[in-house]
Amino acid sequence: MATVLIAEDDKDIVELLRLYISGSGYDVLASSDGKQALELAREQHVDIALVDIMMPRMNGYDFIKALRRESDIPVIIISARSQPADKIVGLDAGADGFIAKPFDPLEVTALIRAVLRRANGTNTSIGGSSSASIVELPSAQRTVPMQQEPADALIAGDLVFDKARFLLTKRGETVPLTAAELKIMAALMAAPGRVFDKTQLYAQISGEPFGGESSVMVHISNIRAKLEDDPLHPRYIETVRGIGYRFNG
Repeated sequence: MATVLIAEDDKDIVELLRLYISGSGYDVLASSDGKQALELAREQHVDIALVDIMMPRMNGYDFIKALRRESDIPVIIISARSQPADKIVGLDAGADGFIAKPFDPLEVTALIRAVLRRANGTNTSIGGSSSASIVELPSAQRTVPMQQEPADALIAGDLVFDKARFLLTKRGETVPLTAAELKIMAALMAAPGRVFDKTQLYAQISGEPFGGESSVMVHISNIRAKLEDDPLHPRYIETVRGIGYRFNG
């Protein structure tokens, strides 16, 4: 089983990537700064690294340069800095691919597979060597159609929530929800018609029994914007005035 190192200081992005990458069969190591990520690469077996550019203690460019002095494991940059100059600097530093934020996590896992496949299984941790073709992936706005409904899924009309992959699709296309939004949809779709109050939905996100009601309202609004054909007249998530929300399957 290949091991993926994630060097990213945004906890929500790390959580989202961890869900999809581990769901694709990889082990995951994570670090919130470049220096710690470099230490992990030295201490642990790592097959490929996903690296943000802007990180505390050591930025992504310096991380890649330091790593390249000791290892040839493939590196994919994930960054909101997507100008051509940023990509050129990253690739010149030794990166093997570039993904611009916002991204589709399914395309991240697809690129991981492609880069590892091109490395022909020869990449090793620090002290080893590998060769990988440069793969550039622009801003991941595309969606990946589902070929068939998964066995372990919540299905409601044209919506399919794949619980194994923690993925929501609509008419076969991925709905780009965050980890918190996916947790809310999993709870709602598992009990269509049930009214959840904001405290109950907040508990689904955080595990805490109280607080965060305002954040739930923001998440619901974001879900509707991404999911509904007409967010002002939602079909799937109904507001139950004075109480909370209900999913209409």
